[in-house]
Amino acid sequence: MIRQFELVERVKAYDPNVDEDALNRAYVFSMKAHGSQKRASGDPYFSHPLEVAGILADMRLDTSSIITALLHDVVEDTLCSLEDIEKLVGPEIARLVDGVTKLAKIEIQSASPQAENFRKLVLAMSDDIRVLLVKLADRLHNMRTLHFIKSEEKRLAIARETMDIYAPLAERMGMQEIRAELDDLAFSVINPDARDSILARLSFLRGEGGDLVRNITSELTATFKKEKLKVEISGREKKPHSIWRKMQTKAVEFEQLSDIMAFRVVVDSVEDCYRALGIIHGHNSVVPGCFKDYISTPKPNGYSSLHTTVIGPKKHRIELQIRTRDMDEVAELGVAAHWCYKQNVNPHEGRQYRWLRELLDIHEHASGPEEFLEHTKLEMFRDQVFCFTPHGDLIALPQGATPIDFAYAVHTEIGNTCNGAKVNGRVVPLRARLSNGDQVDIIRAKHHTASPAWEDVVVTGKARACIRRFIRTRQREEFIDLGRNILRKTFSKEDVAFTEKALGEILNKFDCQSIDDIYAAVGSGLLSGHEIIRGLFPDFLGHDDDEGKVVSLSKVRGKRSRKEFAVPIKGLIPGVAVHFAGCCHPIPGDRIVGITNTGKGVTIHTIDCESLEKFADEPEKWLDVAWDSVSVGEETHVGRLNIVLLNEAGSLGMLSTVIGKNRSNITNLSIINRSTDFFEMVIDLEVKDVKHLADIIAALRANPKINSVERARG
Repeated sequence: MIRQFELVERVKAYDPNVDEDALNRAYVFSMKAHGSQKRASGDPYFSHPLEVAGILADMRLDTSSIITALLHDVVEDTLCSLEDIEKLVGPEIARLVDGVTKLAKIEIQSASPQAENFRKLVLAMSDDIRVLLVKLADRLHNMRTLHFIKSEEKRLAIARETMDIYAPLAERMGMQEIRAELDDLAFSVINPDARDSILARLSFLRGEGGDLVRNITSELTATFKKEKLKVEISGREKKPHSIWRKMQTKAVEFEQLSDIMAFRVVVDSVEDCYRALGIIHGHNSVVPGCFKDYISTPKPNGYSSLHTTVIGPKKHRIELQIRTRDMDEVAELGVAAHWCYKQNVNPHEGRQYRWLRELLDIHEHASGPEEFLEHTKLEMFRDQVFCFTPHGDLIALPQGATPIDFAYAVHTEIGNTCNGAKVNGRVVPLRARLSNGDQVDIIRAKHHTASPAWEDVVVTGKARACIRRFIRTRQREEFIDLGRNILRKTFSKEDVAFTEKALGEILNKFDCQSIDDIYAAVGSGLLSGHEIIRGLFPDFLGHDDDEGKVVSLSKVRGKRSRKEFAVPIKGLIPGVAVHFAGCCHPIPGDRIVGITNTGKGVTIHTIDCESLEKFADEPEKWLDVAWDSVSVGEETHVGRLNIVLLNEAGSLGMLSTVIGKNRSNITNLSIINRSTDFFEMVIDLEVKDVKHLADIIAALRANPKINSVERARG
């Protein structure tokens, strides 16, 4: 366990202005607060915050971050409060401790603790990025001691969360060593057999070839010395998880991998980077397609380096990373190397933090934590392509991104009004895939709106979240307008005054928060117009007819009630309850069959109804029935249609007009799918018989705005 003076000396080694007094106070306070608490390993609990502080000291973070590490579990696990911490070390560190504490409090009732945890993590990052740095160090030490947790299920859950969330975040922060260690520690829990197998093969290779890393390093050093270039070379084997991931992505066996060693060449200047590259390429065969220049075009997290793969000494295929000392520091420490806080620089400005702002945009547009996690995983796991705006601004996007992704990356409103795109001066489809170096000019149209079909095209989380939000908003507006029209027509037919004030009095009956919610429910088919009337006038609509249809007010107010109408079916025992199947909606003129249901009467199906297959082995339930032409008069029945309608202005109005002119009424309408060009919907109509329904279908098919119309059979 790190002693008090040792921690102070480690921080003083890189920060001569360290507040020793505050650091000492925090050390003693945390040790006393945790007291006799023990970890799963049996060690004193205080050893954990002390190790986290040590990890941050190795990263050379500021004093406030080190003190936050010492105190990060005090509020959650002891009787101390944030007020106590503020009195001890001031408001800044109290705020940082509060941010870390909130991340640990995963809501137990959350449907997805992992997604909810990640949402809170990003929100905390938006306030002060040091909260994330402390949390990553905390997770790193917990992973190093994960084997002490007895529950295998809990170990697996923590390991998966680490690999899915914390390791990718460390990578995006530019903290490559921490990312690699987190990945490998999680890999050892998730797939220990695979890791052990890779370690065994690496050990065998070392035995076969001796110390390859040292031998290759020596030969490379000699080459540079001959060319009189001062360099520092270090080599290493790739970690088991890195090798495993490459085996999976390339779909190859271990024996087929030839680049399991990586070497780092550190030089004094950028000019020396390119000179070193020339020397390497001049003395070795280059592997085509394996050169990347992250100096001229750095990664979004600030990473800069030259990457190349060559057939090096001993005929081994090796990867080399060529960089300056400053670049090397950024590569190892990521944002911690920028000293943002000591230089009073806003850590949210600059290209390396653009991804953080994008994650916050996703959170704003996502409907819930599950969707947020889905989109952010898309953001973190893909390779990057770099494109430019017409003004020369650099936009980093995932591999496979489209002009739509580019538009939303620039601004949400630009994405929502995107109508076309020019790439390198040529008009291209919005589905086109962008490449490195493309200059993209988005063509906008004032009245153009995002298309639902775009969701299947885009690859960035921000674009997908914005499209879903836009479509949800527009769809709700259309449902509201449609529901309002349906209610007005239904109320008019039943000779009932239509007022929004009356609707406001029955909101609780339908679990609605506003009148617009009622309109949207009716427009989307969740409620019918007659159900709303029955909510207002229960005395008039307190019963349904034998077919399960709501009785209209006009009939209740007429000369005779529904009970006076005879059931239009022959072959039934008098007094038996009759139901018309909702799967096939039989109407007079259909060939029908009755199915008996114990205690529930008889259900009438059409003879070709697919639901009858489940009664094939129960012939005793089948009844031979037919329509009674004497009883079938002016009564209406439900006919259901599947319709594909052009998505353009006036289409819905035309549809209702055609149906009205054919002496029918829409009792329910539900849109089941929509695209840029078409609506797919299910409509229930009041019809007298099969001929009446056939006349309506013929009239609809004759209209050019209707793509197809079929009678629904399920």
